[in-house]
Amino acid sequence: MTDNDPGTTTIATAPPLSCASLKSVLQQDLPASLVVFLVALPLSLGVALASGAPVVAGLIAAAVGGVVAGLLGGSKVQVSGPTASLAVVVAGAVQQFGWAAMCFITIGAGVLQILFGLSRIARAALGIAPVVVHAMLAGIGVVIALQQVHVLLGGTTVSSPWASILALPHQVMSVRTGDLFIGLLVIAVLIGWQYLPRRVRVVPGPLVAVVVGTVASLVLPVTVERVHLDGSLLDGIGLPALPHGGWPTLALTMLTVALIASVETLLSAVAVDKLRPDQRTDYDRELLGQGAANMVSGMLGGLPIAAVIVRSITNANAGARSRAATVLHGGWILVFAIALVGLVRQIPTAALAALLVLVGVQLVKLAHIRRARRTGDIYVYLITVIGVVALNLLQGMVIGLIASFALLLWRVVKFTIAAAPRTDGTWLVRIAGTCTFLAAPRLTTELAKVPAGVDVTVELSVDFLDHAACELLSDWADARESGGSAVDFVELGAARMARTHDGPPAHGHAGKAVDEAVRPWRRSGGVDPIAAGIAAYHRQHAHLMRPHLDGLRHRPDADTFFLACADARIVPNVITNSGPGDLFTVRNVGNLVPVGGSDVSVEAALIYALDKLDVRSVVVCGHSGCGAMEALYRQVQAGPGLDDWLAHAQPTLTAFQAGHPVAEAAELAGFGPIDQLGMVNVARQVQTLIDYPAVRSGIEERGVAVSGLFFDLATARVIEITADGIVEFDEARRAAAEPV
Repeated sequence: MTDNDPGTTTIATAPPLSCASLKSVLQQDLPASLVVFLVALPLSLGVALASGAPVVAGLIAAAVGGVVAGLLGGSKVQVSGPTASLAVVVAGAVQQFGWAAMCFITIGAGVLQILFGLSRIARAALGIAPVVVHAMLAGIGVVIALQQVHVLLGGTTVSSPWASILALPHQVMSVRTGDLFIGLLVIAVLIGWQYLPRRVRVVPGPLVAVVVGTVASLVLPVTVERVHLDGSLLDGIGLPALPHGGWPTLALTMLTVALIASVETLLSAVAVDKLRPDQRTDYDRELLGQGAANMVSGMLGGLPIAAVIVRSITNANAGARSRAATVLHGGWILVFAIALVGLVRQIPTAALAALLVLVGVQLVKLAHIRRARRTGDIYVYLITVIGVVALNLLQGMVIGLIASFALLLWRVVKFTIAAAPRTDGTWLVRIAGTCTFLAAPRLTTELAKVPAGVDVTVELSVDFLDHAACELLSDWADARESGGSAVDFVELGAARMARTHDGPPAHGHAGKAVDEAVRPWRRSGGVDPIAAGIAAYHRQHAHLMRPHLDGLRHRPDADTFFLACADARIVPNVITNSGPGDLFTVRNVGNLVPVGGSDVSVEAALIYALDKLDVRSVVVCGHSGCGAMEALYRQVQAGPGLDDWLAHAQPTLTAFQAGHPVAEAAELAGFGPIDQLGMVNVARQVQTLIDYPAVRSGIEERGVAVSGLFFDLATARVIEITADGIVEFDEARRAAAEPV
C-alpha cells in the first residue's frame, strides 16, 4: 500500500534514498527541520514546566515525537511532541499519583490510541462539534495562564484555577521584581516580533524571546529563579511505576489523555491537509504512530505526545516534503538535550512562564468566539469553557458535548406556526421550521383558529416535513374544501408536500396541488424540474407578479449593476430583498471583472448599465465555498476554458499571498483560507471597477457608489467588504445611519 492510502493502516517500507530524494531532503527537509526545532525547543521546556514534570521530560517527549511518530504516523509533515492542551491533565495526575505513575499513564494512553487506530474509528473523532473543541482549548488556555502567572510573579503554580484566582492578590503583594521584569520582557518581545518584516520573522519568536530573557537575566543585576535540571537527557530517562491505589481515577486519566491527544492530533492533521492537499493523512495510521510514540515516551520518562498544530503548520510552511524533516527535528532536540544541557539551566523559569501565559491567552481565539456567535453556538462555547475551568478537562468536554447535542435537538424540533386574518377577509397561516409529528398538537390548535367558510393561504417555509404532518395538513385542507373554502399552499422552504407523499397522491385540495406539481415532471420517463417549477409559478405566484411587471413593461431601468458569481446557491434578489426591475445582474465564474482585455462581456454590460440604465450603484458579490476560489487557491488545472478565465484572478491570489488586510480580517472572523481568498477577490474586483474610466466618471459626475458584498452560506448572512476589512452588514449600515 502507498503511504497516503487512507484505506489502510499498513506501514510501508521506505524505498532506498535516490539522488533526487536526497537532494530534496538537503534542500527542503533539512532547513524545515531546523525551523521546527527552534519552535519546539522553548515550547517543550515550557510545557514540562506547566505540567509539573521534570524539565527533561519535555525534551524526551519532543525527541520521541519527532522520531517515532514521524516514522510511523500517517502524515509526512505533521510534527508531534508535548502539547499545552495536555499540560493541565498531566499536572493533576502528577500531583495525585507522582511522576513515575504518570509515565505509566502515558504508556496506557498509547495502548488505547493503538486500539483506536486498529478499530478504524479515527474519523469518528472528527464528528465532535468544532465549537466544543475550540472551547476546550480556550478553557485549557485560561487554566494555563492562571497557573503560570504565579510563576511569572516569582511564585509557584497553584493546584486549581479557583485557588489560583484566590491566591493571586497575595502573589501580587509578594512579587519578585526580577522574575516579573524578565517575564514582561519576554511577553513584549513575543508581541513585538509579529510586527517585524517577514524575512526577520523567519527566526521563531518564542526562541528569540527566551534567548533575550535569558541574556537579560545574566547581564542585568536581577535575581531570578532558573530552570532546575539534574544531568542531561540520558540522566533523566526513568522507568514508569505502578501507582498505589486509585485505579478508577487512573483509568479515567489514561482515557482522558488518549482522547485529548487523539482529537488534537486529528484536528491538526485536517489543518495540515488543507495546506498540503497533495499529501493526505491516513488517520488510522496516524493514531497508531501516536500510540507507539506515547508508549516509548512513557517508558523513557517523557511527557504524553500529540500532534501540535503550530509546529505542523510551521513544518509545512517551511517547505518540508517528507518525513525526514520531522525525524530530523527530533534528532536536533536529542543532540541539544544531551550536549547543551548547560544552556537549559540558564533559562529563567519566568521566561518560560511568560511564554506559556501568552500561549494560554492565544488559545482563546477571538475568531472562534466570533464564529460561535455567528453560528448561534456561543452558549455551548461558554458552557464548555466554564466546565473546563471550574471542573476539569474531561468533565468540561462532556458537558460541552451534552450542550451541543441539546442545541442540535432544539434546532431539529424548532417550529413556529401563526394564523391571522388578512385585510381582504381571507386568512394566512405561516408555518416555519421543522414540521414533524411532534408539531401536531400546535398545528391542530392554530389551524382550529381559522373560522369556517373563509379562504386560507398556507405559507410553508419548512426545511423538513414528515408524512404525519403532511397528512394532517392534507386532511385539514380536504375538510375545509368540502365545506366550501379554498386552501392554497405556498411552499417556500426546502421541503415539499409532493416529495413527502408516499405512493399515490392524496385526495382533496392538497392532493390536487400535488397532482398539479407532479404532472409536468413526467417527460420521457424522467423528471423536468424546470417545467415543474413553471407550473408551480403559474399556480402560486404569477397572479402576484402580474400587476408589478405590467408597470415595468416600458421602464427597463435598474437601480444597481450587480455582479455575482454564477453559483446556483446565490440568488441576488433574495439576499438584497429586491424585485423585478431593481438589479441589472451579470454573473460569471468567480465574480470577476476582466476589463481592458480580450473578454468584453462584463465590460459591455457595465457600460450599458452606466450609460443606458443610469444605475447609481455598482456591486460585486462573492460567496463562501466558491469553487473558482478553491481552484485558484489550490492551483488546480481545470481545463483550457476555465484556466484561461481564472487567469484574470491571478492578481487576487498574489494579493492574498502578500497578506491583504481583508484576508487578515476574515481570518480573525473565523473564515478559512478559501473564503479569505474569496473576500480578497471581492476587494480586488471593487478596486478594478473604481479604476475603470466609465465607473470613475460615474463616481465623480453622478455619485455612483461602488461596494463589495460576501454571502456566507453557513449563516445566510451578507457581509460588507471594505478596502481594508470586513463588516457585518447590519453593523455597517447602523453605523452609517448614526448622527455625527
